[in-house]
Amino acid sequence: MITAQYHFSSPETYPLERMGDPEKLLFFDIETTGFSGTSSNLYLIGAASFSGGTWNLTQWFADRAGAEEEILQAFFSCLDSFDTLVHFNGDTFDIPYLKKRCQALGLPCPLGRLRSLDIYKKIKPLKKLLGLESLKQKAIERFLGISREDRYNGGQLIEVYQDYLLTRNEELCRLLLLHNEEDLKGMPLILSILNYPDFLTGTFLPKQWTIREETDLFGRKDRILEVACESSCRLPIPIAWEHPAFPGVNFSAADSSLSVSIPILEGELKYFYPNYKDYYYLIYEDRAVHKSVGEYVDRDARKKATAATCYIKKEGLFLPQPETEKGPVFRSDHRSRTAYRECPGDPLACPDFPDYIRSLTLSSLGKAVREL
Repeated sequence: MITAQYHFSSPETYPLERMGDPEKLLFFDIETTGFSGTSSNLYLIGAASFSGGTWNLTQWFADRAGAEEEILQAFFSCLDSFDTLVHFNGDTFDIPYLKKRCQALGLPCPLGRLRSLDIYKKIKPLKKLLGLESLKQKAIERFLGISREDRYNGGQLIEVYQDYLLTRNEELCRLLLLHNEEDLKGMPLILSILNYPDFLTGTFLPKQWTIREETDLFGRKDRILEVACESSCRLPIPIAWEHPAFPGVNFSAADSSLSVSIPILEGELKYFYPNYKDYYYLIYEDRAVHKSVGEYVDRDARKKATAATCYIKKEGLFLPQPETEKGPVFRSDHRSRTAYRECPGDPLACPDFPDYIRSLTLSSLGKAVREL
């Protein structure tokens, strides 16, 4: 077994404290001769940790056939100082693979006692939103503008490793260690990608607002509410997207700012009471009232309310509202899937407006992002 140790520096791209105690986090990556933990072998484990203001990297390399158990034991012996494993797609590949190799070699596997944090799982729901070409680590690095010397992938290095076992060529050893080293050094750098789920599922504080007018091809004027918000997270690359359910609701995010454009609906909408069986519909007034009040109305002027007639009408300015948002929900009719809320006169003075912006943003994303 060959053991290689390095110290390296890396700019802070993401607060490690959001993941746990920085000195209890262990980043790791493995290299294997195949995908199956029962029919292939492990030949390299790399681990990186942060302590005393610097990053420390250790690699355990099986420089001969039969050294697999040695590198596993060496890796496991360093786990006592950590409580969280950080990795890229390790929940799907690395951790199950190591467990299978332990089983095949008759070794106890201590990985189950550590918390697992998979960077891949956090960014997978964001692939389309971020316009990522793929979800491989190198693709994330390219998105973030990170370059590396290594040009190989894990599959290509299997043959390199087999050649090394035959030739003991030091240059081949360097290539094998370099790929793993750059994967590990890349992990702290790509942590900035985690700002996206943190930003999108976080809280936004509205700072400014304005209403602008747009004129369409037919001369009709539409009013758009523009809201500028601040977040506690900072994005490395700007993004923009449109709400899939509310046409015209657009978002753009850059650095720590979120800008939202929301079309304003002007006109009359209806608020539908729940439990329509408890209401009467007043025929001449075109509205519903509770039976405790409707009992005093002439029988010819009332009838039992239905789901379609159990409403009161409201004239004013409205904003599209996600179903998850609390408060009165207005619709054009009871079957309409589009809900609205009243547009506040001053959004900055409205106590629930930050919650509204957050729910509007969350509802524009896929379910997987909302559950992060």
